[in-house]
Amino acid sequence: MYDETKGFVSKVDTPAYVVDESLLIKNLKILKGVREKTGAKILLAQKAFSMYSVYPLIAQYLDGTTASGLYEAKLGKEEMGNREVHVYAPAYKESDVNELVSICDHMVFNTPTQWRKYRDLVQSANRKISCGIRINPEYAEVDTDLYNPCILGSRLGTTLSGLTMEALDGIEGLHFHTMCEQDADVLWRTVQVIDERFEPYLKKMKWINFGGGHHITKEGYQMEYLEKSIHLFQEKYGLQVYLEPGEAIALNAGFLVSEVMEMMENQMHIAILDTSAACHMPDVLEMPYYPLILQDNEPCAHVEGKKETEDGIVYRLGGPTCLAGDVIGDYRFSKKIEIGDRLVFCDMAIYSMVKNNTFNGMPLPSIYLYTKDGKLELIKKFGYNDFKGRLS
Repeated sequence: MYDETKGFVSKVDTPAYVVDESLLIKNLKILKGVREKTGAKILLAQKAFSMYSVYPLIAQYLDGTTASGLYEAKLGKEEMGNREVHVYAPAYKESDVNELVSICDHMVFNTPTQWRKYRDLVQSANRKISCGIRINPEYAEVDTDLYNPCILGSRLGTTLSGLTMEALDGIEGLHFHTMCEQDADVLWRTVQVIDERFEPYLKKMKWINFGGGHHITKEGYQMEYLEKSIHLFQEKYGLQVYLEPGEAIALNAGFLVSEVMEMMENQMHIAILDTSAACHMPDVLEMPYYPLILQDNEPCAHVEGKKETEDGIVYRLGGPTCLAGDVIGDYRFSKKIEIGDRLVFCDMAIYSMVKNNTFNGMPLPSIYLYTKDGKLELIKKFGYNDFKGRLS
């Protein structure tokens, strides 16, 4: 993946997100292979990647989009073409449901109570909408509580004790999402729990949605467990299986190019960039997540501690905001960093553009597409009006 940066690092205005079309297609081909081999349908989870300029490309490989609310549903409907639109939310506003019934093919409700509230409205729509309930199997292997949908007291999904056959009258599918950037061995253990606990309800369904969090396109992914999980529900219950990965679509397909603005010393070497962890890569603070960095096309990794070693120089990389914790991390570089140097953060397509913000009046990074033909296309450049326009 390192060679992919040669054509654009010096050409973009920083900070800038750059999505590499060739790497995106590489992921999409893997996902298309899963569809063709298993019969499962795969949807783009827009919460992770909503660069709609490439939706027509994605539509050539996947079955549609899934949304977390009205705006994402509208985006998928408008930009993905004639593909399926699915939506799930922990709770819906009636005004949103009035619009969603004209947009969505599947609607997933968080509880039987939400289903009862909107059942008549959905069923009176002048088009067929397949409805589901999100279940909480009370089993997950996610280490970070912030991203664990099955943590004690979770608001996401209905546990087995909250279900009855009567409550599911009119429901055609079950949805679960218990994973976060995990391999398929975790999925296999999860589906066995669901099969055991929810068997009576599964017998009444037409489809099941495995949700997201699947690292399908990551090197070394255990595809055999994914296929085994899909086949379990196909063969035992005759269900249509859906997957809705977000990160797998654009995993390692995007970069964030940053420039060093200042150097200083305070018990260690510190570089101040024009890129903010808080504004441009929030997962760095939330997960925490430490992306690989390229310096002159060579990989540099995050390190714990600040001890100098013979094999490099450790720098703390910080953003330009007033937030004291706006620190990307401590990284070891093979050579000195200078003002004006450009650093490239890897795997910056997912959960970056969709979560960034303008705290402190920080400019949003421009968005570029590096095409499969080696051309650099500016997709969107943001300015002062984008900051001002969201305020009053």
